[in-house]
Amino acid sequence: MAAAKKVASKKVASKKVASKKVASKKVASPAMSAGTREFVKLQEAKIEVQRRGNSGKPLLLLHSEDNYETTQPFVDELAKKYRVFIPRMPGFGRSTLPDSVMKIDDMSYLYLDLLDHYKLTDVNIIGFSVGGWLAAEMASKNCSRLSRLVLVNPLGIKIGGKYDRDIEDIYYRPFDYVKKLKFHDPDKDPRVLTEMNDREAYLLARHRESTAKMCWNPYFHNPSLRYRLNRITAKTLMIWGANDGLTKTSYGRAYAKLIPGSKFVTIAKAGHFPHIEQPDAFMKEVRSFLS
Repeated sequence: MAAAKKVASKKVASKKVASKKVASKKVASPAMSAGTREFVKLQEAKIEVQRRGNSGKPLLLLHSEDNYETTQPFVDELAKKYRVFIPRMPGFGRSTLPDSVMKIDDMSYLYLDLLDHYKLTDVNIIGFSVGGWLAAEMASKNCSRLSRLVLVNPLGIKIGGKYDRDIEDIYYRPFDYVKKLKFHDPDKDPRVLTEMNDREAYLLARHRESTAKMCWNPYFHNPSLRYRLNRITAKTLMIWGANDGLTKTSYGRAYAKLIPGSKFVTIAKAGHFPHIEQPDAFMKEVRSFLS
């Protein structure tokens, strides 16, 4: 982990001069077939933003802590109808993670600033896992720029008692056990560790380090968030993998009840990432809700 920090700090330092001169710089995006990648200076962070699509309403896609979503085929479909904005969370991709961003709560203000930066209104948000938590944090603070929310197996709140385990411990459990918690069919996990190159392994280590920094204590939740969810006025759809072992369906239903007027649906034969295991069923729900 120390090596990951050292490499990351060198890369950030090498680009510091350029980031001072321009707040937003566009370059070609090799990771996705169309669109651009740009860097936006927000508070003390430099955020990498991928943009897809040239027309339609804006759609903010907030990736999960496992960062599966940025290269999935369903993004191509979304980009045909929406202007898709995909910011990399601080500490992910080429986004920096300054000391001022310590929690997902902090990040939510950063992302509200991002909406201001692009002058976006009537925004749809799709958030996955921690990205869903981030979307809920944003909406609980300010819905004035938002239209609709799609929260996919979001984390972020405490439902049970002090000693109840709402969210399984992914740091204590063995890797293969956690994989079975997250996937109904573990073979559908798109990430195969033994096939990763050095760059991919480094990024995975950095992402896990960043997630631990922001989500470890309290463990994957903000004690205050559940008491603010009533402030969400944007229409909300919560999608849950029926076989999620990380957070049970009962957790999702209780979460949804705290958001006024929200709709809760489950997707069969899917775990914590229904958009990975059952992409067709997932997109059917998304299309219906956003149309």
